[in-house]
Amino acid sequence: DKITPESSFRQDLGADSLDTYELVYAIEEELGISIPDEKANEFETVGDAMEYIKSQM
Repeated sequence: DKITPESSFRQDLGADSLDTYELVYAIEEELGISIPDEKANEFETVGDAMEYIKSQM
């Protein structure tokens, strides 16, 4: 299966809250941005995360 912007972190990718935290941390480190916890908790899909990241660049 391909990962698309519509892919759900939990349902399609099987990510739990720890996986999401680790992903957010990796994005912050790689891109040098800060993602507040309350915002990260709103990421339902890959597209949600992509849109937020784009808005911070």
